[in-house]
Amino acid sequence: MGGLAFEVADVDLRDGDVLALYSDGLIEHPWNDIDRGMAAFRERLAAAHPTDGDLHVAASRLVAGISPDVLRDDVTLLLARVRGVPDEDTVSWEIPAEPAAVAGSRQSAVDRVSEWGLGELAFTTELVVSELVTNAIRYGGGGGGASLRLIRESDRLTCEVSDPSSTAPHIKRARDTDEGGRGLYIAARLVSRWGVRYTPTGKTIWTEQPLHPSERH
Repeated sequence: MGGLAFEVADVDLRDGDVLALYSDGLIEHPWNDIDRGMAAFRERLAAAHPTDGDLHVAASRLVAGISPDVLRDDVTLLLARVRGVPDEDTVSWEIPAEPAAVAGSRQSAVDRVSEWGLGELAFTTELVVSELVTNAIRYGGGGGGASLRLIRESDRLTCEVSDPSSTAPHIKRARDTDEGGRGLYIAARLVSRWGVRYTPTGKTIWTEQPLHPSERH
């Protein structure tokens, strides 16, 4: 929707907790003010037992019975379940702001992916790490270096590179005569998803690779 910057808040969550994110159109009705609507939504959320079952079913229960004729605004609802990652399934490295550090980061990532038994993802991981770390060192700003993290889940491998800059990268199509500008485009084509997450100290660029061949490009 745009507008003012969003306030950042830290919340402690446990494995299995469910986040319910919604717009005020879900809780504000002509017969209810927003406080009563929020209280009623909490009751419906508890009754839907989202921590125990399918989130799609729970979401359907939460919006069931709301007639479009009485809505003041559009309704948006997102349920997300928190899943913890064991320590042995995540690894991170601090990277100095030196171009020579790219090769070491690449090798460290490939070695860990191979140790995890994901050798078939080594080539793509090497390319992604090389591109993201290079960009972080070159454009990260502040001279504070970067950090690299790999996360292995049951269905995906996530690669995260963080740096002090809040400037997001943009994919562009390089012309035939351009000597550079293709790295991020190629990396984005090789992974299933990628994006940017802003932090209080800069940003994190993340990519995901599915572990199952049927889900890959």
